[in-house]
Amino acid sequence: MNRSIRWPSVVLVVLLGGCLPGMRSGSAPDGLQPGASASGPPAAADTLFPVGRAAVETLTFPPLVFSPPEATEHDVLGVPVFHLEDDTFPLVDFFVQIRGGVSHFHRSDAPAMTALSSLIRTGGTESMEPDTVEARLDLLAAQVGFGSGGGGSYASLNALTPTLDDAMELLRELLVNPGFDDAAVEVWADQERERLRRRVEDPGSLAFSEFNRLVFGNHPVGWVLTDAEITEDALSRERLKRLHEMTHCRENLIVGVAGDLSWPDAEPRIHAFLAAWPPCMHPLPPTPLPELRRGGGVWILPRPVEQTTVVVAGPGGIRQEDSPEYFASRIANTILGAGGFTSRLFQRVRTERGLAYGASSVWTTPSRYEGLVGAVTATRPERTVEAVELLFEIFGEFRDAPPEAEEVQRAVEQAVNGYVFAFESAGQVVNRRMSDRAMELPDRWFERYLEEIQRVTPEDIHAVVERHLDPSAMVILLVGDPERFAPGLERFGPIHLLSADGSYERWDSPPWGPSPPEG
Repeated sequence: MNRSIRWPSVVLVVLLGGCLPGMRSGSAPDGLQPGASASGPPAAADTLFPVGRAAVETLTFPPLVFSPPEATEHDVLGVPVFHLEDDTFPLVDFFVQIRGGVSHFHRSDAPAMTALSSLIRTGGTESMEPDTVEARLDLLAAQVGFGSGGGGSYASLNALTPTLDDAMELLRELLVNPGFDDAAVEVWADQERERLRRRVEDPGSLAFSEFNRLVFGNHPVGWVLTDAEITEDALSRERLKRLHEMTHCRENLIVGVAGDLSWPDAEPRIHAFLAAWPPCMHPLPPTPLPELRRGGGVWILPRPVEQTTVVVAGPGGIRQEDSPEYFASRIANTILGAGGFTSRLFQRVRTERGLAYGASSVWTTPSRYEGLVGAVTATRPERTVEAVELLFEIFGEFRDAPPEAEEVQRAVEQAVNGYVFAFESAGQVVNRRMSDRAMELPDRWFERYLEEIQRVTPEDIHAVVERHLDPSAMVILLVGDPERFAPGLERFGPIHLLSADGSYERWDSPPWGPSPPEG
């Protein structure tokens, strides 16, 4: 049964020609007259109607109610399947989520696991060359997509309803019987080596990957591949086949279908699709839990650029779970910096001080271990120290007192008002249900999330911030030109010189630039 979501009060004002100041109802265009009903007589021609602000403020409307579409859950051959019919267009979206990713395997398997989804897409099948696969997709007017993250991978298919059977058969062949064409493997290896060589050219991306390596250490979240790891042995057919066999098996699947297909029509097709998948013969290795770096300190990665990328963060203490602290942390993050123009970081860093074009907060919440809390910005090298000082000042203020009730209400309304955009397509609805299941979240998690964040109070936020936002535990990473930094970073802890390969050493005498002028 659909659940109705009540929205914050919204006043919608429509100015009709017959309601403009000085106009009488008799001057309105043909049709229903102001003040008349479809079944009653029109108002007298000399009747005046209230106009202006006072009239608008007397208008009342019933609460807006939004009943979101819901995907139904089914079980086919032991695989959870989510389905939502939408016959607006003769198109069907088909989704497959596959448990098992880089985080489940040894570092030596990381190159092959990183390449696996791409090579399934480009490497053909055991019975078809890559060019044949491409020609077949063009003939069917079908689109496929593949990707992966730390804990798994996914595949998607968009096809016309009349060609769906053939398109699903082709997707099944790609996923179950990949060819791992030698030329495709070589192309991926060359592209990955080039990407690794160029990573130092993007200060923002470099800052995030190096920060993860600093904080997560030898954990999959902190791994950064190197040229030396992209070898023939690391991408051998035997290794690719072994990893594919361990991950691409039936018990690791979650399936979704959305579009112009009823469940009675979808079920036999999904059954045929899943019947070709082998059962899982080997359990996936467990993902390790990270040991996050704790304690202050400054790491500088020198780059001759005109903007210093500033990342300041530490352990966040929160996991994604059904708990009051989790919901309070979501609103706290919006108020601090994730809420855009109205957030504290944006207002203080950009609007008041003009230190950067933008600033935002991060408060990540993995489901199995604590994430990170902190802030990110970019500023002129000469104002780097000033920006870092301001970030810590904002952190301190956020810890010292509860936010204003208006701040909390604005953050909650921002989340609730964005709720409708999670239902723009049937495929989006199905994908969200699949993701919730993959993360082992409770049923109807999104609806519960909206209900719970509307219960968050300023005191709840103060408690979670005071407990988990600890500036003394934060790592500071600066990617920029230290010769243009003003002195003063020493107050934030020991300073380290960081290299792009992840190695670092204490830096006792950095080549600081001049001090900023007084005033």
